[in-house]
Amino acid sequence: MRPLVIGLTGGTGSGKTTVAEAIIAAAGEPQVTLLPQDAYYRAQPNLPFEVREQTNYDEPSAFDTELLVAHLEALLRGEAIARPVYDFVRHDRAPHTIPLASRPVIVVEGILVLHEPTLRQRLALKIFVDTPPDERFIRRLTRDIKERGRSAESVINQYRRTVKPMHDLFVEPTKQHADLIIPEGGENKIALEVLCAYVSQVMRRLSASLHESVSS
Repeated sequence: MRPLVIGLTGGTGSGKTTVAEAIIAAAGEPQVTLLPQDAYYRAQPNLPFEVREQTNYDEPSAFDTELLVAHLEALLRGEAIARPVYDFVRHDRAPHTIPLASRPVIVVEGILVLHEPTLRQRLALKIFVDTPPDERFIRRLTRDIKERGRSAESVINQYRRTVKPMHDLFVEPTKQHADLIIPEGGENKIALEVLCAYVSQVMRRLSASLHESVSS
């Protein structure tokens, strides 16, 4: 049986992580494989740090979508993968990887998950998390300072230079491809309850189908 693949997108700081956590809780953590798109930024080992620092990380070519799709296909075949790790302090791919097994639910999460047709067509459920720009910026500022070792000035400059323009150009238009739009992200309890009920229902069907297969 092929896994249920959920695509989860929205602007930076929109609350995608909170929604992903709700999906994992509904399905059961051992049943879910999470593929964060930002683990698939392209490696840049031959570029000086100053150049890597100025890379536009919010436009489609910044991602190694070919590798992400290849890994998703492997998971759909029931195979394990070695997921890359991105070092956000060095602005480059880390030398180590994370082994991931195929599970009944696969969540692909990132800002441009619905942009690439080759990725989008492999998603059974497409979700767009829609949160006001001011709130998204505050969340990104807090995250990048605390978790990624950035200064407030660098985060603000990056937001003005690439994050907001690329969001308007590439991220926002992908809302048209979504099956489900969640306003306010993780704050929208009703939408999360509906989503979790759907995931739970799918898991029950998968479990019943597996039981019938084993019994026969």
